[in-house]
Amino acid sequence: MIRLSGATILLVSSAALAQPAPVPSAFEVASVKIHDGPRYTICGFSSSGPRATWLVCTAYGLVIEAYGLKNYQVSFSSLAQRPDENDYDIFAKAEGDAPLTRNQFRQLLQQLLAERFSLKTHHQMKEMPVYALVIGKGGPKFKESAADAQFSGFGGVNGRNQYMKCTKADMEHLADTIQGFADRPVMDRTGLKGYYDWRVEATSQFRINNNPDLNDISIFTAVQDQLGLKLEPAKEMIEILVVDHWEKPSAN
Repeated sequence: MIRLSGATILLVSSAALAQPAPVPSAFEVASVKIHDGPRYTICGFSSSGPRATWLVCTAYGLVIEAYGLKNYQVSFSSLAQRPDENDYDIFAKAEGDAPLTRNQFRQLLQQLLAERFSLKTHHQMKEMPVYALVIGKGGPKFKESAADAQFSGFGGVNGRNQYMKCTKADMEHLADTIQGFADRPVMDRTGLKGYYDWRVEATSQFRINNNPDLNDISIFTAVQDQLGLKLEPAKEMIEILVVDHWEKPSAN
């Protein structure tokens, strides 16, 4: 700021005047193809700069990804044509060279689904049975992550069991992991807001129901004994996205 003869002049650099490039409203180019080959992933996402790729995605998977939802938050109305069973690969590029975030790519994917798949949706609230993830009597059995820790997560198979081990993961991530073993959505109600290191191992419900073994570990036992938490049955109003219309994609 410079003062000349009683007048004040504010000097602003050109960098300060520069505005961030607007996010494109649609992809510049996009290719939608039926996946031809083995299912080596399930709706895998990757991006580089303005380019994004989604591989081996079903209709459900594309809607879930586009709106950043969980699988129980998407429903097809009775009036909507049932989605085909194809897996799709999408290769797309936004305008310009600026890199976009995953959420920004999701906005563009919504537009692509509306244009190429004639997707039409609406939101509604629905009461659903859930499991509330709460703290057990003895308290959590996992530790808060080190301040300099980086997120990592990997899973595997241990005999009849499946396991997931994470570093610097929040409770929502844990709830999503537990949901993979459960028969209803799992909602984090622990009140824990930090990042933690944890490992959970349990027998899949499919094995327990169809080929039980005395050494099986139900997810309810695993949550209590391994994590010091508890799953409590509850009901909750959840916002869902209802698909009213869906068609096979138009040609590239």
